[in-house]
Amino acid sequence: MLKFVLSVCLILGQLAVVAQTQDTVIADTAAVPLPATTPVRKVQPIVLQPDTVQAIEILPNNRRDTIAVAIQQYWKTDSSLFVNHPYFHFTNPARYTFSERKWVGKEAIFYGIIGLLIFFAIIRNSFNRYLQDLFKVYFRTSIRQRQIKDQLIQSPLPSLLLNLFFLFSTGMFIALLLQYFKLATQFDFWMLYLYSIAGLLAIYGVKFLLLKFMGWALQVSEATDAYIFIVFTTNKMVSITILPFLIMLALASGTVSRVAVTFGISLVVGLFTYRYFLSYISIHKLIRISFFHFMIYLCAFEIAPLLLINKLLFRFIS
Repeated sequence: MLKFVLSVCLILGQLAVVAQTQDTVIADTAAVPLPATTPVRKVQPIVLQPDTVQAIEILPNNRRDTIAVAIQQYWKTDSSLFVNHPYFHFTNPARYTFSERKWVGKEAIFYGIIGLLIFFAIIRNSFNRYLQDLFKVYFRTSIRQRQIKDQLIQSPLPSLLLNLFFLFSTGMFIALLLQYFKLATQFDFWMLYLYSIAGLLAIYGVKFLLLKFMGWALQVSEATDAYIFIVFTTNKMVSITILPFLIMLALASGTVSRVAVTFGISLVVGLFTYRYFLSYISIHKLIRISFFHFMIYLCAFEIAPLLLINKLLFRFIS
């Protein structure tokens, strides 16, 4: 009987302790999810008194109201740091617009022109007499033209160097003109430069071989040799005289570049016109040819190929 009474008392005591614990435990409201149909309401910040904060901090972790503590210490949360960061904004990103500037310098062209000037200076200092005789023969300032011409023909090295200088300088002039008139914009300058050199080399190489063949086939080698000499002498004069306009066109802009283009093209056209005049006089002394037949040759072998090359060039670069 005594054991039964003790067992009942023990059971009643445990039930009383469990009931007291259930009455004192505070549920974590953050763990209770909102129903799907419950509208989200904006929570107003709760300002807790200092005594309340101290009372909450004294409580064990499982008995604190985590929402109240989070609201009271909002400045320590990640959301506050993201929103109020002085340098980075995660909620309202700031947009800054700027214009990208691309540096387009002319250093490579400048060094290319310096290389051309050094190349011409080497030729000028090494073969000064050859250049003087070249100007005398071309502009007919000496009565000893036949002797000077033979001396020029017997000097292959300066002639070869000046022909190379013609390819480099005239090729750069053509590339700069294409860039000035905004043609072949899909190619950069150095690609245009290589194409110009290759075009000049092909044109005058084919012309040289064709004239040699015609002189051999028609047995007028002396006349064709005289014409070849005038053609390549004109090329040498063009390469030398366009140097100042080449520098102005490459490094200047605005009015200076327009003046360089105008005078440079005019100079080249004038020298080519003078070449045709010299050609007619030289060939007329060796072969009895009328001016009409010379004009037919000029149109068939000089002007028509240039027009065809011009058409193909514009079709290629457009």
